[in-house]
Amino acid sequence: MMITVNLRPGQKRRAAGGGGAEVMARLKALGARVKDPYLVGSVAACAGVALWIGFSLISTNATYGSLGQQLEQAQEDHRRFDNLLKQKRRSEMIRDSLLAQITTIRGIDGNRYVWPHIFDEVAKALPPYTWLTTVTAMPPRQLPEGADSTAVPPLVFRIEGRTMDLQAYTRFLRQLEASPWVAGVTPMEAKTIVDKERPVTQFSIQAEFDRADSAYIRTVPLTQSVR
Repeated sequence: MMITVNLRPGQKRRAAGGGGAEVMARLKALGARVKDPYLVGSVAACAGVALWIGFSLISTNATYGSLGQQLEQAQEDHRRFDNLLKQKRRSEMIRDSLLAQITTIRGIDGNRYVWPHIFDEVAKALPPYTWLTTVTAMPPRQLPEGADSTAVPPLVFRIEGRTMDLQAYTRFLRQLEASPWVAGVTPMEAKTIVDKERPVTQFSIQAEFDRADSAYIRTVPLTQSVR
């Protein structure tokens, strides 16, 4: 048999586990004192609102931080793309300026070497025993209705000559048509005449200058060193 001695007379000994029991007793006492259900609901609602506000603040702060990073990235992308657009516009301005200068130069030099091309192609196409009397420019042909008003009509020219062989005349026509610089070759007249007591064929041909494709154009330096 165990004997327990109370060293503090007048105070009751706490039972084992008295801390938890005391809290529960106090809660029960509080519940017993609070009889109004509306007050309990209000307290619970206030607690819920406080929890919701706390969660909203945490969530808002996290969202704000993420949006801040996205804003900084968007601003950086905007600056980078803005620089690229400025460089693109600057390149386009340089390109347009160069194209305008090239167009001006082509407009100035476009007809400078027309006749040398014509004479060169006519001389290449001329067969043996055939000679020319005149090569003259004709009035330009009218452009068809609806054509570009800034377009330049092609240069039309007429070739007159004589040959001692009618086949040479037809060969001359074919070789002119094969030239990349001549188009619209049209025989105008061919008749036999007497020249220095010999019958010859006098002919007249009309054609127009046609600028050849760049594949047919060959450039050479104006000056070459001679050793």
